[in-house]
Amino acid sequence: MLQSARDVLPTRFSAKVAKTHGVDQGGWMTSYARSVTSYTMPLAALAMALAVRASGLSVDEGSLNVRILVGALSSAIMFVTIFVVLDHAEALALRVGEPYGTLVLTFAVTAIEVSIIVSMMLHGENNPTLARESVFSTVMITSTGVVGICLTLGGWRYRKQAIVRQGTSAYLSVLIALTVMTLILPTYTRTTDPGTFSAAQLGFVSVLSVLLYASFVFAQTVRHREDFVQGQAHDPPMRTASHDSISVSALLLASGLIGIVLLAEQVAASVEDALAAYQVTQADSIVGALIAALVLMPEAISAIRASFKNELQRSLNVAMGSACATIGLTIPAVAAASLLTGRGLTLGLPASDAVLLVLALFICSVSFSTERTTFLTGMVHVVVFFTYVFLIFVP
Repeated sequence: MLQSARDVLPTRFSAKVAKTHGVDQGGWMTSYARSVTSYTMPLAALAMALAVRASGLSVDEGSLNVRILVGALSSAIMFVTIFVVLDHAEALALRVGEPYGTLVLTFAVTAIEVSIIVSMMLHGENNPTLARESVFSTVMITSTGVVGICLTLGGWRYRKQAIVRQGTSAYLSVLIALTVMTLILPTYTRTTDPGTFSAAQLGFVSVLSVLLYASFVFAQTVRHREDFVQGQAHDPPMRTASHDSISVSALLLASGLIGIVLLAEQVAASVEDALAAYQVTQADSIVGALIAALVLMPEAISAIRASFKNELQRSLNVAMGSACATIGLTIPAVAAASLLTGRGLTLGLPASDAVLLVLALFICSVSFSTERTTFLTGMVHVVVFFTYVFLIFVP
């Protein structure tokens, strides 16, 4: 009996130590696989994108079967890399804290969107409405889709969730001002054709957009930081810092983002050409929604995760912050590209899209007018989101 006890105790002690250090029996293989994936996928995405470009295989050349194969492989690598990039962005966010952490992912996603839009603007013939459709899709997806899912799932799990009304009001005021100036006002100006700005108007609105967004970031991170970090029902759980250094995480994040940019350009351009070949009338709307969905996927997942942890304010920081950054930074960048290249830019929304946009912003104002949200609050947003998706295909 004593010998048996001596044999058992070390085994139990070893199992306890292994579990404490996160390498419990049967789990170390999974941990090792995830670690390898986090290192290899950003580099694989970048290598795949560079290989496609170096081979000279563009979306306009090569056989149809080869283009389909390259597009499918690019899509698979890109989707996996998006999740890996999310993990690295969250690792950096843990080190810098809130609300700075959400800005890391927001600026990264905005850089992706700007790169894709500018690249596709220069792809083939002039496409003056692509930037408008992409920005409009981003606002609709974030304010109705992502916010709606977060409120619905969070409300279903916790019944009621707390938010900071001052912070959400700041998001909405900035978002309303930017959307009206850039997506609705161009339809009613008289200097140029409806839906467009003159060069002076475009430059003026772009500068105002950057200044307003910069003021918002200053208020969020310095002046009124407390308005964007409170409102959770409990403190977020502490996570153990990864052994990776900040420089390694930042390097892998940058590599993954560059790879996603190049691969998304390949995939989106292929979709654009395919829609043109089949004479789809709503090609710009579909491509714009595709771009927005691709670049917003990391932020959407991050927001939903936060909502499941009863951190609704963080969810709103991610979702609404992305919408503000898209208009405050993407529109000026695309406007600069338009002025430098001489390609036309149409920003004014058609009447049906303008109505949907106003409806989405109005619902956000009503939903966040109190300091509590419920399951029903989220369902209202989800219904508007499904309406937006349906009208893309059946205008």
